Amino acid sequence: MGVMGEIRGIGKIRKKNAFGGAGIFKIIGVFVWGDAVVFGGFWVIIGAMGVMRVIGWKEFLLTVVIFWGVRSLGEVIYWLNQQFSANRRNPPKNLWLGKYFPSDSIWFVYQIFWQCVLTVMIVLAILLVKKW
Repeated sequence: MGVMGEIRGIGKIRKKNAFGGAGIFKIIGVFVWGDAVVFGGFWVIIGAMGVMRVIGWKEFLLTVVIFWGVRSLGEVIYWLNQQFSANRRNPPKNLWLGKYFPSDSIWFVYQIFWQCVLTVMIVLAILLVKKW
């Protein structure tokens, strides 16, 4: 999925669609096509390290948890900035939950969702390290 995401991301960027939604690639942290160029390569390297047995399953799982912790922190910062910015990259009407949360409230809903994900990932990382 990493290589395919990266190739598709490069193609989308060339067509001036870096901010377009990335569909199924969201499971590897690719929310827009611009993300695919970097994260595709990242997951290829992590996957190759697993195949070559440089890292085991424990290290792979810890990498996934830490990745999502870092990614979640980035999303918290992004949605905080969106909430207080005059530049509206994500108008409420274009967001999936926008029909349930009126106007500006959608941005803090996304922000606190990612704060919850960050909290869970930090706890999981601590538990995994403690267990091993």
